[in-house]
Amino acid sequence: MLFSTAELNGESLNPITAIHIFPMTSTLISSNLSSSFFPTQNIHRIRIPTTSIPGSFNIRARRSKIVAKSLDLPLLPFSMSEVLVPTESKTLHLYEARYLALLEESMKRKKNMFVHFILDPISISETATEASFAARYGCLVLIENVERLDVGALVSIRGAGRVKISRFLGADPYLSGEVRPIQDRMNYESSNELTSKISQLKESIKNLNSLEIKLKAPADSPLQTRLINSLNWAEDEPPVDFDESFVPSLQERLSFSAFQPISGSTKSELSRLQQEKIKAMDMKDTIERLELSMGLIKENISSIAAKLAIQSLDIR
Repeated sequence: MLFSTAELNGESLNPITAIHIFPMTSTLISSNLSSSFFPTQNIHRIRIPTTSIPGSFNIRARRSKIVAKSLDLPLLPFSMSEVLVPTESKTLHLYEARYLALLEESMKRKKNMFVHFILDPISISETATEASFAARYGCLVLIENVERLDVGALVSIRGAGRVKISRFLGADPYLSGEVRPIQDRMNYESSNELTSKISQLKESIKNLNSLEIKLKAPADSPLQTRLINSLNWAEDEPPVDFDESFVPSLQERLSFSAFQPISGSTKSELSRLQQEKIKAMDMKDTIERLELSMGLIKENISSIAAKLAIQSLDIR
């Protein structure tokens, strides 16, 4: 699928010159995109939405014969350090005209949905003269809250499920494309093991949350940690009515809930978290991801416990 050259922030986006299938995504872009192509400011903090989006979806019925469909949605690109996983929440400050147009389209005609995806710079050949990007790690997001500002808007989003970009449909005034759902393989023979690991994960997350709350924190910090907020969202039914094939199972949603930054994370810890999130997005086995989650939670519990020990010494 080729689309015509379009203007992005004063710079031309060359036509797509190749389509290649990558793990998790589908598209290779050869272009002269600059850093101005990405959203201008990304604010990493949890914001509990003051309003909810109407509509509900009953996912409790076991899905046995779901035919994967596609959606045509706006696409918002980010760098490799900004992987978003299902259940994760973050707040974006959007103020450029093309991103505000994307926001309006998502809210008015796309049921408060768009796609957060990663543009990963890659090397095609040593003789290549243009920058090339692979479209990776697509995550369907729900707009949970919008706060209008004098300049732009603060937009609270929530990762809902993994998607693959099948093809690009346009680039003016923002990228848009056809996306299809990606979900874990269901292994009903492992249901007992799955149930056991889910219980262990939930208990471990709650223990880590209790430790986080004990840490010293600014007075304006939320009482609810990002970790427990993600867990709570995973256990609820998705708040938006959209095609069932895009809704991950409860077990799959829960398996992603551990991939959140904890209080006082260092730069190296945040970098490690990004790598773990990439692994989680690539996995197709829920049990395998749950094991990765448990390893991360155990490390975070040790880290928080050490910080609490130092904090108690400071108090004395």
